[in-house]
Amino acid sequence: MDPLRGEGITYALRMLQACVSVELNQWPGTFHGSLAVMSAEVSQRQLAELTAALRRALAE
Repeated sequence: MDPLRGEGITYALRMLQACVSVELNQWPGTFHGSLAVMSAEVSQRQLAELTAALRRALAE
């Protein structure tokens, strides 16, 4: 459950329409703030993917 999910998707789509490079990731089964539960495998995967995206963005 993420009450901000729809807004995030809309924001990403608008950024794409403005020709801004965007990565939109969704992790089914998680909830807003699920990264606080780092013992969960999905949270570890989220953190790894977010870190990789940040590294790509900073390398540009």
